[in-house]
Amino acid sequence: MNLDLIVFLVLLVLGYVFGQIAEKRHFKSIIEREKALRDVLCFNERHIPDLGPADTTLVAGSVVVSIDYFKRFVAGLRNLVGGRMNAYESLLERARREATLRMKEEARARGATSVWNVRLETASIYKGARQDVGSVEVVAYGTARIPR
Repeated sequence: MNLDLIVFLVLLVLGYVFGQIAEKRHFKSIIEREKALRDVLCFNERHIPDLGPADTTLVAGSVVVSIDYFKRFVAGLRNLVGGRMNAYESLLERARREATLRMKEEARARGATSVWNVRLETASIYKGARQDVGSVEVVAYGTARIPR
């Protein structure tokens, strides 16, 4: 068997194992922080209802999550046959949830109880000569309502 193929398969398996461990650890952290921040409510409604005297301020959270080698490899195979790219879906879910958590953390630090007109922006960051997706950036932002 060709040594290059063996090295490639070993690296592929290592990428898969360590990528899964890191992803599971990140999801566990996200779930714990979501529970801790569940009292900071988020709404996509454009207009803040009159709930009494309050101040408002812009809050935001952003995150850049890198794509591991295994996900990139699987996505490359999926490009050949078409269909859903499950490897990228979990990456985007983690990024959206993390950005929202960071926005809620900023809102809480400012004394807000809710965030209104919440929006999410997503961008791909490309790398290399082939312009492969290297990572994804998600920004969550909204108007925090701070009761007086």
